Amino acid sequence: MKLRVGMGFDVHPLAAGTDFYLGGIMLPGAQKGAVGHSDADVLIHAICDAVLGAANLRDIGFHFSNKDARWKGMDSKFFLREVTRMVEEEGWKINNIDCTVCLEQPKVNPYIPEMRRVLAPLMNIEEDDVSIKATTNEKLGYIGREEGVCSYAVALIVKAT
Repeated sequence: MKLRVGMGFDVHPLAAGTDFYLGGIMLPGAQKGAVGHSDADVLIHAICDAVLGAANLRDIGFHFSNKDARWKGMDSKFFLREVTRMVEEEGWKINNIDCTVCLEQPKVNPYIPEMRRVLAPLMNIEEDDVSIKATTNEKLGYIGREEGVCSYAVALIVKAT
């Protein structure tokens, strides 16, 4: 059995008056939201990069450039479905995902079960194969000052036989 691992990272600034999309859902009552060309879902973007990297298919920006008007305001779930399709066309299957979101506010833990329910079917895997963790940056740096949010992801893919 052939296995590959990929790592992904994404970061976006935070701004007041912007909806906050994370893990395929909108976080209700967030004081600030992530700003970007698409819906700025850092968790999905990191997962896409991890999966693409594992399959040696470049990165999300290569496939969905933030210079391309087609992706302006796009729901990032579209990107994850497409990335899943791309790796499956190359004969790979996503085995599992492990992610960490770094931000001070809002608290993410209450929303993790819903995120897992949303993300798993987009990757054709079980909810139990999607691990999402959240941490603060202990008030340090741009995250600690609540100026931005970032996410890390690792993906394990398996060659379908």
